[in-house]
Amino acid sequence: METSSNHMYQNLGKLFYAVSASDNVVRAEEFDALHKVVINHWIDIDDVEDDFGSDAAYQIEIVFEWLKEQELDAETCFNDFAYFKSQHESLFNAKVDRTIWRTVIAIADSFHGKNKAEKEMLAKIKVLLMQ
Repeated sequence: METSSNHMYQNLGKLFYAVSASDNVVRAEEFDALHKVVINHWIDIDDVEDDFGSDAAYQIEIVFEWLKEQELDAETCFNDFAYFKSQHESLFNAKVDRTIWRTVIAIADSFHGKNKAEKEMLAKIKVLLMQ
């Protein structure tokens, strides 16, 4: 379970990066919004720790920052998350889905509201969460 949870957090980092990168610009305000949601909501989801004894939820931020450095494509990251979710549905309950939605909205709203690319990504995420 712990390994799956760690992988879930890593893949959530991909999803949240996909929202931020959907308009081809990853802004500091978007990462700041992500950080606030991780602190206020994700660390309370479970008690899983990473290999270094930190709350595994911080994997979200670590992966997000790594993807930003690598300048990965938003669509690829979204697809990676969608595949992970399809293979690990048992990790995704109503609370996790609500927290995912809260997070993607916080990221999209963090810099002058939602633009067209972000709205399109949010629509895809909403469909994915409803499956």
